Amino acid sequence: MKVVIAGAGEVGTHLAKMLSQEQHDITVMDENEERLAFFSRSGVEILPVAGNPISPADLEKARVKQADLFVSVTPEEAMNITACMLATNLGAQKTFARINNYEYLLPGNRELFEKIGVSSMIYPEMLAAREIVTSIRKPWARQYWELFGGALILIGVKVRENASIVNKQLTELVTPSRRHYHIVAIQRENAMIIPRGQDYVRAEDLIFISMTRDYENEVRALTGKGNPDVKSIIIMGGSRIAIRASQYLPDHIQIKIFETSRDKSVVLSETLPDNVMIINGDARDTDLLRQEGIMHAQAFVALTDNASSNILACLAAKRFGVYRTVAQVENIDYIPLAIKLDIGTVINKKLIAASHIYQILLDADVSNVKCLTLADANVAELIARPGSYITKKPVKDLKLPEDLTLGGLIRDGEPMIIEGNTLIRENDHVMVFCLNSAMTKLKKYFA
Repeated sequence: MKVVIAGAGEVGTHLAKMLSQEQHDITVMDENEERLAFFSRSGVEILPVAGNPISPADLEKARVKQADLFVSVTPEEAMNITACMLATNLGAQKTFARINNYEYLLPGNRELFEKIGVSSMIYPEMLAAREIVTSIRKPWARQYWELFGGALILIGVKVRENASIVNKQLTELVTPSRRHYHIVAIQRENAMIIPRGQDYVRAEDLIFISMTRDYENEVRALTGKGNPDVKSIIIMGGSRIAIRASQYLPDHIQIKIFETSRDKSVVLSETLPDNVMIINGDARDTDLLRQEGIMHAQAFVALTDNASSNILACLAAKRFGVYRTVAQVENIDYIPLAIKLDIGTVINKKLIAASHIYQILLDADVSNVKCLTLADANVAELIARPGSYITKKPVKDLKLPEDLTLGGLIRDGEPMIIEGNTLIRENDHVMVFCLNSAMTKLKKYFA
């Protein structure tokens, strides 16, 4: 597939790197030649083209006429929409625009944009807000994803010293009564491990566990986690993400948004629901936090544009006893630091956006792909095609690569956890956890 990406910022660059693993023909265009220099130095097979995505001549130079897909992810919404319109008229088969206005996603407006040449749109702030809401609803988990419509669950949990599974070998955890979950990955410091039976779980590991929904409480207990009822949330920064998250959260939760701009505070107070209180002040002011009841809050969400401020604010909130903290960290280089400091859930709307676009661009065999914000890893939902290699032998005899593992499957609507003796059948829907290096290997097993 030939893909042209307009915008060599973090979203475009990350998306291009992900797609290059699939051996697609990738062109990235940007007006800033310094941004494009990365692709020349990195050695990846991506063609950089200096040009303006709303210039017909520059689009032709990028060979948009032959493009199966044109993706515009510059920071400018109007430029993205215009570029998609031009690309469609020049011959691109499908187009994808990054937008900043939720109104464009309403059903009637979607049809309008399709008519003028914008096939699909993505609103990163909305996706980030949904991840925050999920994190609040499951405060004991760092990451929480529903797969196959919720039939299987994948949870990322930080293991504390009091957990019963600490220093246990994975083979010890597989008993007749404990075949309802599967530890598919372990993140230890900066390394992501696809574990085997002889590996151990250590305190402070971030483990990723696939399970059926009925066994969430058992897994929570095994990892030494409580499950507080979130009734009060403090949000630092009145951003678009904060607005969306406040609107998505249940009405019974009391929300306080701290915003330093007085004018913006007035607008927010007129926009948001009755359960949201706007505080015109700085959430980094510990005296103000005490005054506004930080000691009684169960969650703290930092959503300013400054990653350092968000990280430090979450650390301060944890010292006040807040159970769940969430930080927006838009500087990708800061994410490992945020993990090391144990601040809680990390939100990066650029990675979320790139992952969402990537999911849509993959072949039809992959119905959903989730790029983990905290590591170079993916979760894929795949269908075992008739005659595919994955159906030939029990899992233990397939000699799967060390950088991927099978977490669970759906067969005739019923969820199952995969074990060594499991024989994948044709048309089974299978959850695969893999490092980025393994993405290109999936077709060998499932096609």
